[in-house]
Amino acid sequence: MKVLAINGSPRKNGNTKLLIDRVFAQLHEAGIETELYQLGGKQVHGCTACGKCREIKNGRCHIKNDAINECIEKMLKADGILLGSPVYFADVNTEMKALIDVAGYVTRGNGHLLKRKVGAGLLAVRRGGQLHAFNTLNNFFLISQMIVPGSSYWNFAVGGPQGAVLDDEEGLEIMSTLGENMAWLLKKLKD
Repeated sequence: MKVLAINGSPRKNGNTKLLIDRVFAQLHEAGIETELYQLGGKQVHGCTACGKCREIKNGRCHIKNDAINECIEKMLKADGILLGSPVYFADVNTEMKALIDVAGYVTRGNGHLLKRKVGAGLLAVRRGGQLHAFNTLNNFFLISQMIVPGSSYWNFAVGGPQGAVLDDEEGLEIMSTLGENMAWLLKKLKD
C-alpha cells in the first residue's frame, strides 16, 4: 500500500511539510509506503473547463500542465492521497486549488478514477480561515467518491513562522491520529 502526499506549500520544508511528516510517521509505523510530491512553487495552470480531457480520455490535462499531470499520474497509482496546504486568505493556496480543479475535472470525466481511494487533507494555518480551506479539500475527496478518514479534530495546526506548528501540541496529536486512522482504513479496505 502507498500514500501519496502532495505539498502545496511553496516552502519545501515549511509548516505544511512538518505536518505531512507527522502523518507519514504513523503510516510508516503501520508498514505503509509513502511518497511526497512538492507541488508548491511549481508553475501550474488552473482548469479552463475546455473539456478536452473528457474528449481525449487519457487521464491528463491537455494544457501544458506538467506538474498537475505528474500529480494525477501519481494519484492514480496510490492507494491513499494526502493533500497539504497552507491557508491563504481563508482557503488553500493557488497551486493546491489548481490541482483540485484540474485533477477533479480530469479524473471525474475519465470514469471517476479516484473512486474509493482514501483521501485526507491537512492545513497549516497562521490564525484563521482553516475551516473553509478544510472544506475545499474535503469537497474534492467527496465529489471524487473517495473515502475520508477522520481525526480527533479538524486536520490543521497553528503556526505562523516556519517551524511554529511544532509548538501546537494538539495540532501534532491531530496529525498523528490522522495517520493512525488513515493506516487503519487502508488496511481494512485491503482486506
